[in-house]
Amino acid sequence: MSVVENVLQKVKERNPGEVEFHQAVEEVLQSLEPVLEQHPEFVETGLVDRLVEPERQIMFRVPWVDDEGKVQVNRGFRVQFNSAIGPYKGGLRFHPSVYLGIIKFLGFEQIFKNSLTGLPIGGGKGGSDFNPKGKSDGEIMRFCQSFMSELYRHIGQDVDVPAGDIGVGAREIGFLFGQYKRLRNAYEAGILTGKGLKYGGSLVRKEATGYGLIYFTKEMLEANNKNLKDKTVVISGAGNVAIYACEKAQEFGAKVVAMCDSKGYIYDKDGIKLDTVKQIKEVERKRIKEYVNHHPEAEYHEGQKGIWSLKCDIALPCATQNDIHLEHAKQLVENGCMAVGEGANMPCTNDALEFFLEKGLYVAPAKAANAGGVATSALEMSQNSMRLSWTFEEVDQKLQDIMKNIFNASNNASKKYGMEGNYVAGANIAGFLKVAEAMMAQGVI
Repeated sequence: MSVVENVLQKVKERNPGEVEFHQAVEEVLQSLEPVLEQHPEFVETGLVDRLVEPERQIMFRVPWVDDEGKVQVNRGFRVQFNSAIGPYKGGLRFHPSVYLGIIKFLGFEQIFKNSLTGLPIGGGKGGSDFNPKGKSDGEIMRFCQSFMSELYRHIGQDVDVPAGDIGVGAREIGFLFGQYKRLRNAYEAGILTGKGLKYGGSLVRKEATGYGLIYFTKEMLEANNKNLKDKTVVISGAGNVAIYACEKAQEFGAKVVAMCDSKGYIYDKDGIKLDTVKQIKEVERKRIKEYVNHHPEAEYHEGQKGIWSLKCDIALPCATQNDIHLEHAKQLVENGCMAVGEGANMPCTNDALEFFLEKGLYVAPAKAANAGGVATSALEMSQNSMRLSWTFEEVDQKLQDIMKNIFNASNNASKKYGMEGNYVAGANIAGFLKVAEAMMAQGVI
C-alpha cells in the first residue's frame, strides 16, 4: 500500500461518514505522490499524517429565540486546521447542510488556498446548520449574537480570523462583529473580515472572489494562447462569487448567457443583464426566476443542474461543492466547452475533474482560482493593522498581482513535477510545499 493510500485509509476510518472531507483529502494527496517520492522526509516525520488531522475542532450549542418567542437550537463549528504559516483564516458558513465533515473539507482546502496567496495566513473554517433564508433581521441578529458568545473564546486577530461564506454576508458579519466588540470591550478591527466599509472593511472584498476567478482564468487562457473575448460563458450560482465573476467576464468581452440559484436557471442568449440580477439577488433577496419578468425574451428552467447542458466555451461553477458530476462533465465536453474555472469550493467531483483533464480542458482549480476572496481578506487585515484604507484601484491591483502569482506558482509546480498544464496538481503542490517546509522547521507539533 502506498503512502497516500495508507493515509487516506486512516482518514476514512478516523472520520467515518465525512464524505466531503474524504473527497478533499483524496484529491490533494493523489496530486502529491511525485512530491512525496522526491521528499521522503515528509513521510518519515509523519508530516502527511499531521497535515490531515486538524489542530483543533470546536463544536458548540447555539440557542436563540425566534420571533414567536420559541427557543431554537443549532450547532456551531470552528475547525482550526493548520497554523504553520499564520493565524487560522477562513469563512463561516450558515446553511442547513453544514455538519462537521463539510467544515473539515472546507478547512483542509483553505490550508492550501491560503498558502497560495503568498500571505501569512493558516487554514480554518467554521459555521452552523442555521438557515438564514426566510429569517427576519431580528432572528438573524439573535442567532449571530448567540453564536459569537461562544466563538469569541477561540478567535483573535493573531489567533483565528473568520470571514463570510455561504449564508454569511455583510449583515451577518456586522452582527457578529458587534457582539465580539461588546464581549471583549475592545475595538479589534482585525478580528473579522468582510466588514462594512464604515467600520474597517476593505474595498473590493465583496467583488474579490469573482474578480479573482476571472483574473486567474484569464492568465490560464493567455498562457495557452487563448482569451476571454467573445467566449460564451455559463455560471452556476447567483451570489457574490457568481455575480462578480459575471461582471468581470463581461468587462473582458465574454458573453455570459446563464446563471442559476438553488431552484433553477435563467438563459439569456443575448447575454445576462447583470444590473437586473444584482437588483433581484442583492437588494430584493428574491429568486432568480424573477429575471424573466424584467426580460421576457429570456428563459427560466426549474432545476439548476440543467445549466450544464447548455452550449458554452467556458463553465464557471460558482455555487457550492459537487455541483458538476461526471454526467455534467460529459455534457459540457460534448457541447464544446474548452475551460472550467472553479469559483466555488470543490464544485467538481473528483471523477468529473479527471474527465476534464483527460479531455484536455483547461481547469482553473478552486484552491487557486477562488483564492481572491481570502487574499483580499488578508489585505483587509493589513489595512486594519496599519489603520489605513486603500483605494479600490490599489486593492484591485494587489488582487490582480496575487492571482497572477498564484497562476505562475501553479504552472511552475506542474512543470517541475512532470504534469505541465495540470493546474489542479500544480496548485495542490505549490500550496503544500510552503506549508510542509514551515511544518518541518517548527518540529513535531
